[in-house]
Amino acid sequence: MEYKFSINNITYNFKDLKTLLAKASPKRSGDVLAGIAAKDNKERVAAQYVLSDLPLKVFLENPIIPYAEDEVTRLIMNDHNAEAFYPISAFSVGEFRDWLLSYEATPTILKDISPGLAPEMVAAVSKLMRNQDLIKVAQKCEVITKFRNTLGLKDRFSVRLQPNNPIDDPKAIAASTIDGLLYGCGDAVIGINPATDSPKAVLELLKLLDNFRQQYEIPTQTCILSHITTTMEIIEKAPVDLIFQSIGGTQKANESFGINLNMLQEAYDAGLQLNRGTIG
Repeated sequence: MEYKFSINNITYNFKDLKTLLAKASPKRSGDVLAGIAAKDNKERVAAQYVLSDLPLKVFLENPIIPYAEDEVTRLIMNDHNAEAFYPISAFSVGEFRDWLLSYEATPTILKDISPGLAPEMVAAVSKLMRNQDLIKVAQKCEVITKFRNTLGLKDRFSVRLQPNNPIDDPKAIAASTIDGLLYGCGDAVIGINPATDSPKAVLELLKLLDNFRQQYEIPTQTCILSHITTTMEIIEKAPVDLIFQSIGGTQKANESFGINLNMLQEAYDAGLQLNRGTIG
């Protein structure tokens, strides 16, 4: 479906929903290099006007990537909760923005409607918001998680500590970890982006962090940011707290990372089973 908007007798055409979302985005160098950004601010504003009048339900009726072609689209559509979506189903993207900024949109209500939101709806409404708007809405979103400690409580701030070393030197990593802890960092997670992705190196780093955590009785969790297949290879003999993996929003993006949804589900289940007695 083509979308149009006119400003001062100039008509801007957006050939499909994907193009409209791209043109409505704030200017980013990556979008410019990819050739999908608006050519100027006038075209960007035109796209934002069109987007603001677009009904939210359009994103369910016209997926950006066809259902049959993308497993991530299928996951989103199959898990969509129509009952949770119903209270906002009549909103346009612009009306949704205004509602999110209103007092009516409380943390409890946002939690209730979240299963009814498709990622594209969230992306669309964010393109109509200033940074101050995004901060205000984000303050209403509560996500509380528990492992060895509790994260996400109101008025609490948690920090990741990442004591990387270019050669994965244990002494340097230990020194950086102590330094970070003295600054009050690391309560969210102590994680390392390893210099190599070999199972042996990742196993040694996991043991290093786990021994350090236990020795000083640090109420936190540890993680090595290796590829998910590396972690799964050693998970039965390694002190794995958290399983890390970069992911994308499409099947092709995930394939470029060497992963798919089945692999992610397998790792998720393994992580839960491994730490079932630790999670609070």
